[in-house]
Amino acid sequence: MTSLISIGIPFYNAEKYLKFAIQSVIAQSYENWELILVDDGSSDNSLEVAQEFALKDARIRVICDGKNRKLPYRLNQLILESKGDFIARMDADDIMHPDRLKTQLNFLLKNDYVDLVSAGLVSIDDRNKVCGFRGVNSLTTQLSSRFKFPIVHPTVMARKEWYVRNLYSLNYPRAEDFELWCRAYKNNDLKIAILPDLLLFYREFGNITINKILLSYSDGYKIRNHYEINSKFHNFIQYTLKKTLLHIIGFLGLEQHLARKRNQSLSDQDADKIQRLLNSITGKSE
Repeated sequence: MTSLISIGIPFYNAEKYLKFAIQSVIAQSYENWELILVDDGSSDNSLEVAQEFALKDARIRVICDGKNRKLPYRLNQLILESKGDFIARMDADDIMHPDRLKTQLNFLLKNDYVDLVSAGLVSIDDRNKVCGFRGVNSLTTQLSSRFKFPIVHPTVMARKEWYVRNLYSLNYPRAEDFELWCRAYKNNDLKIAILPDLLLFYREFGNITINKILLSYSDGYKIRNHYEINSKFHNFIQYTLKKTLLHIIGFLGLEQHLARKRNQSLSDQDADKIQRLLNSITGKSE
């Protein structure tokens, strides 16, 4: 495997976690990659962190225009700036498994009928502690139902030509991934495989706010109406109930319970093994 993979990380005020994300790219077992770091107008020291890594590794480059254009705009910018035949998504507060690039590229090279591949994740908290996991039980290439996508956005790797013809909409900044899956699915252009491998450490616990979830639900509601997923009345009732429940959860201070509910538990042995791997990436002593 000699293909160049372009890894895109947009960041905004991610000073606390960005170094871990970059370290996990540098630690990849597959080494033919370029890392594009795009600043979205950060007001903290995120840009300095990115530039420091870029000075040490020629595979890393930083893009900054000083403006806050939101995530969908930056994702499209990363697609157009990429030089590789494959593009890997990642958020600035997440961490890659060391074999993520190798595993996903190998699958795409062996399966021409697939344009993009996703994977499972290990959920972590704001202190890089392993909290659980979620993913499919076996390789999944067929969606079980219409407009339901078990895809974790930052785990996606896709062929560049797929991304070029499926750019992100700027109209739904809190649910840009859901809109993309809906549009591609409707156009019969969502040829995806979801691997059971846990290839991303996904930061959830301590990083959830009710306001963020409400904004995501609002965009999701608009998307469902736009693509006529269920009736408008059904969507309105569902959205209203979800919004009411979220306000109650926020009032009770149970935000983090939402992350706990959607994850599965790891055995003590597996949790310890995965935690040791995570520590080796972040440089934390045992």
